[in-house]
Amino acid sequence: MATMLETWRNLAYGDGLAKKQQEELWTSYFQIEKGIYEQILSAPTEVIEGTVKELAEKYSTDTLIMTGFLDGINESLKGYENPIETMDEDTQVKIEIDPEKLYYNMVEAKASWLYELPQWDSILSEERRTELYKEQKASGTVRRQTKKVYPNDPCPCGSGKKYKKCCGKNVM
Repeated sequence: MATMLETWRNLAYGDGLAKKQQEELWTSYFQIEKGIYEQILSAPTEVIEGTVKELAEKYSTDTLIMTGFLDGINESLKGYENPIETMDEDTQVKIEIDPEKLYYNMVEAKASWLYELPQWDSILSEERRTELYKEQKASGTVRRQTKKVYPNDPCPCGSGKKYKKCCGKNVM
């Protein structure tokens, strides 16, 4: 029997649904997710605990959507993760967000509808949000070397040798 997480992932990412149904699932999911985050970010220091089923009821959704939500937020929690791989509706879970991790991960997921929520204004300063945004965007950026290195130049690796006798000998 598939775990709740496997069932969620098959529906959301796999072949469990036709393309149109999958799009409808995500549209619905994003609306529910946004509503849950609005509530969580309204009391960012609150530790939310309960079973998967209790949290689904608390946020007026079903256990499968709650499973997807818990999967999404799991890397943004303070110093622990919930047992999402093995959980069922009676598994005790805890949501205690690390605001900076959560904001960073929302930017990474390109979830502007979440990282632009007005609740962030009272949690992280605009300057800190800008820093986290830039940090995340830079993490995926590959920078090309700006200056061409010629064979007789010192090697950019810092060895003190000429480039042609060091890192450049495999290139030439």
